Amino acid sequence: MIVSEPVLRRGLRTGEDRPRRRPNGWTVLAYAILTLGAIVMVFPFAWMLLSSLKEYREILSFQVWPERFTLANYVEVLTRTAFPRWFLNSVIVAVGTTASVLFFCSLVGYVLAKLEFPFKNVIFILILSTLMVPTEMLVIPWFVMSADFGWVNTYWGLMFPGLIPGFGVFLMRQFFQTLPRDLFDAGRIDGLSEFGLFLRIGLPLVGPGMAALGIFAFIGNWNAFLWPLIVGQSASMRTIPVGVANFSGEAATQWNLIMAASSLAIIPVLIVFAIFQKQIIEGVVLTGVKG
Repeated sequence: MIVSEPVLRRGLRTGEDRPRRRPNGWTVLAYAILTLGAIVMVFPFAWMLLSSLKEYREILSFQVWPERFTLANYVEVLTRTAFPRWFLNSVIVAVGTTASVLFFCSLVGYVLAKLEFPFKNVIFILILSTLMVPTEMLVIPWFVMSADFGWVNTYWGLMFPGLIPGFGVFLMRQFFQTLPRDLFDAGRIDGLSEFGLFLRIGLPLVGPGMAALGIFAFIGNWNAFLWPLIVGQSASMRTIPVGVANFSGEAATQWNLIMAASSLAIIPVLIVFAIFQKQIIEGVVLTGVKG
């Protein structure tokens, strides 16, 4: 069979040679709205960062781009305030709480997903019900308990409300429920204890959930303001949000210093989100796969 040259050429046309479908009006409108939304969201952060690199006189002129970039504002914030101490306190609280959340929430989630015992569903519903209670209603009981146990103005007092959150238990339970029960039955036949099944079989398979939960816990505790403001009563126990808020009052109208302190405060959060944004999205998407 002889194939004519025009037919052969049509058969060898690649995807790049095919005419592309022109976007319709709805697609253009959607991209325009998304672009506008991205600009609205990013502009305040860009303004804060650029303002932190300006001199004071340029702040009052309301020009977006600095005439001369300077790091003097950051140097003054780091030397004039107790920012290094605030940073250390936030790191201790955020890292310690995140470690507790990852271990205990995953352990409770495994128990609720893979073990059978009386009133299991009732316990799970009670845990979920804690998500419906506003934090403001819990502040007074937390503070009374902290005062009774001597936790006021301590790292333990800053951390204990977020050590085992109900959301973390729910998230990890949903992930463990997606794992086939046959894997755990095989481990039991091999003589593994329940904790061994959790540690050696369960945890390696719920990596996305652990990553997402760890990121949520870190960012939430890093940005926490109300409870650290109440329980951290001395200047040496302030976390970054509380320290920056107090510094904003002390600095009055020195917006270049306030913007520099705010920029330093969000750098760790931006780094964590930039590195682990894929895990955040994957964790949220997979949360409702089964359960």
